[in-house]
Amino acid sequence: MKRIAFAVCVVVLVFAVASVAQTAQTTFKPRGGSVEQELIRLENTWVNAELKHDLAFFEGILADDFIMLDNDGVVLTRGQYLAGLKSGESVFTSLVIDNAKVHAYGETAVVFGRETLKGQFKGVDISGQYQWTDTWVKIAGHWKCVADNCSKIVQK
Repeated sequence: MKRIAFAVCVVVLVFAVASVAQTAQTTFKPRGGSVEQELIRLENTWVNAELKHDLAFFEGILADDFIMLDNDGVVLTRGQYLAGLKSGESVFTSLVIDNAKVHAYGETAVVFGRETLKGQFKGVDISGQYQWTDTWVKIAGHWKCVADNCSKIVQK
């Protein structure tokens, strides 16, 4: 019993320290084991990379056959997604993710969550809340995103 209480205290302390170390604007806290922690770290880095238009990050984590389904139902390949980032047609002033959940299945995982963003796409305001799903596969020892889907949450 003492071992379990000690382990729980250690886990709580680790998450508390990690929470303080991360900025609240662009991160969400992991809820479990190492696969989940790694994927949440990648999702947090994804948010920061989108804010900064960090093309190198995306070149490293998107699988060669990456496919994205955007909010308008448009399917983008890896090349098209990277070209869009490079062009600067998307400009985000704020991007906050929360309510994320990771479901790991061996070398494959699905991460889904919600994001609140302020920004523009091709000069049009796209601010709002979105639900997203990313599918990750471990390739040659590294997690690669193979699919991304994002849908705007309609306010009633």
